[in-house]
Amino acid sequence: MTINLDALKDSPRLLFEIPLRPIQGQRFQPTGFPGLGAATFQTEQGLSLLVESAQSMANRLELTCWDEAQKDLRPAVNGLSHVRVLRQGAFLTDSIIESHRINSPYLRKGKDQSFLSRFKSEIDRMPDGPIDRRMLAGIFLKFDACSLIHGAFIPDKELKGGRLRVARALSAFIEANGVRVAASGGVKNDHVNPQGVTKDGFGNVPFSRDEYTAEAITLYLNLDLGQIRGYGLRDSVESMLILLSLYKTRVLIDGSLRFRTACDLEVDFDKVKGIVSTRPKGFPLPELDSLENQLAISIAKCRDLMTITEVHYDDELKKGKDVAEAEEHEADSGDGED
Repeated sequence: MTINLDALKDSPRLLFEIPLRPIQGQRFQPTGFPGLGAATFQTEQGLSLLVESAQSMANRLELTCWDEAQKDLRPAVNGLSHVRVLRQGAFLTDSIIESHRINSPYLRKGKDQSFLSRFKSEIDRMPDGPIDRRMLAGIFLKFDACSLIHGAFIPDKELKGGRLRVARALSAFIEANGVRVAASGGVKNDHVNPQGVTKDGFGNVPFSRDEYTAEAITLYLNLDLGQIRGYGLRDSVESMLILLSLYKTRVLIDGSLRFRTACDLEVDFDKVKGIVSTRPKGFPLPELDSLENQLAISIAKCRDLMTITEVHYDDELKKGKDVAEAEEHEADSGDGED
């Protein structure tokens, strides 16, 4: 089935609100933050809760293109530009799975400067003054197309004063409304020495844990169509980026929404019969097979604008100063040779 994107041409955003529920039982464990714990807040519905942050959901959306077993792109997105990093000839990492994409130190900080040289030569063609956003978008498209969806920031002052930045076009988060605490707990048992020194990992250690129930759990997705159009790239690229974003959304929803041991969610199809947008109202999220077929065609139309680059990182994997000092201290405090 051909996917008709005409319904989106006058809309600045594509928004989805997808109801979720625990896959078993009623309780779930939300994300937590150091010194804060669960992020609760008051709304018109009462006590609400952040279940999964935008940062965490961005990581999950990025991985929808990646085949972990093959250490490569999924077949449906073959041909997308990205940068592979090899170490002694074997796979090390890739811009698709790196936290900062093409700003990864494994691409730019190693002895192999081939990628950085190519990237810099493209950037140096940009005239002085304000950043040419269309030209920057074309460069990101050439080396790592997903940067135009998930954003990129290169603060290197030697590259246009560290002003190379593209915001996220696709974002998501999960909130729960009408939440209540479901207090529980347990104990870490030491059957050998129950009264051992707990700070050293021995002994029985009781603990408490707060899980939650909710009247509603909702996955919110936002695709900034205005940003994608604002890149000023050709129509085939615009279509490819929109289809790629829809593909990522569908793979996320159809796949596992198990965020933690005690947070395993699924789409609540008792509340919704199909996945349709709230803005523009009624745009249906295409099924995966349709997206895979049309996305492959769309990528092929843009292949002349994209490259797959390899770079080598055979440098020493140095440890941070604090880690090295801790290990040195541990060695010095030992009882001697084994």
